Amino acid sequence: MSARGLVFAEPGVPPALEEIVLDEPGPNEVKVRVKACGVCHTDLHVLESGGWHMRFPILLGHEAAGVVEAVGEGVTHVAPGDAVVVAWHVPCGECRNCARGDARRCANYLRGARKMRRAADGSPLAAVLRTGGYADALVVHAACAVPMPAELPFEQACLLACGFSTGAGAALWTTPVQPGSSVAVIGCGGVGLAAVQGARLAGAGRIVAVDTVPEKLELALELGATEAVEAGGEVREIDFAFSAVGAPAGLVAAVRMLAYGGTACLVGVPPSGRTLDLDVEMDLFARHATIAVSHGGDVVPRQDLPFLAHAALDGKLDLEKFVTATCSLEEVAAALEALHAPTGVRTVAVL
Repeated sequence: MSARGLVFAEPGVPPALEEIVLDEPGPNEVKVRVKACGVCHTDLHVLESGGWHMRFPILLGHEAAGVVEAVGEGVTHVAPGDAVVVAWHVPCGECRNCARGDARRCANYLRGARKMRRAADGSPLAAVLRTGGYADALVVHAACAVPMPAELPFEQACLLACGFSTGAGAALWTTPVQPGSSVAVIGCGGVGLAAVQGARLAGAGRIVAVDTVPEKLELALELGATEAVEAGGEVREIDFAFSAVGAPAGLVAAVRMLAYGGTACLVGVPPSGRTLDLDVEMDLFARHATIAVSHGGDVVPRQDLPFLAHAALDGKLDLEKFVTATCSLEEVAAALEALHAPTGVRTVAVL
């Protein structure tokens, strides 16, 4: 079948919406009709880094939700007509971490065969984070198609594929926040606000939101933070501190907020070549500090994404406040460019 997709054809050339061709799903593959896909900084990074070490041409997008159109041989957990989220980090089940029962730290995520091609020249498309998303339809590994409750709107469900689960998952699964504990979240963009929601769902007693923008701090308070502090303000005696910014200074600040025995978790992706300015004795040893790293919230999609979806439907999470703008597939390239000066929390392309 043919569809439209946002293709990054070569470095330095702006992405363009063009015709793509999809093969029918083979064994353990699923075809998904995309209904919504979040506009995420990861795709902007792919553009600005000249492909993020991927082979061109590249199908952009990775935060999709939609409806199953067809399934290949051996697929039993979804059927045509089912609502799904397309997860990008599905444990392989075979690496040494998976083999010892630690699927949250899988080192070798599953990926499907290249089943999507440019119509113009037949070139196979490399999909961002093994999924794609800015397209009318996708063919992905079956394990990436995670069933969702039909009651959850697609523009909210798609956020579970990446941004929301990254933040909430850091607080729920990477370094599980203990009931009654104190939490700080540095950086209250979409991922940081999701970490606030995850900490609240985990039962944190104190949640301190830290940012430079007053409007973001106000929203953090609406979403469950108990305190709001402008960046640079004093925050101390924190059990779990999450850095949801890319700058290494965020992790340094997180460490220095910790109570004795506390944990600082790096959630935001830092630029390469950066170092930490920490006093190993005073900042780490004297605090008995732990530093953890979260990769996409370390979620196991088949169990964690439905959990988050039902929590939203039960009113324990507020996904609706995260969708502050929508756009069409034709407007995604402009929406990615607008991330340089973001307003609101998340723009979602609705197909």
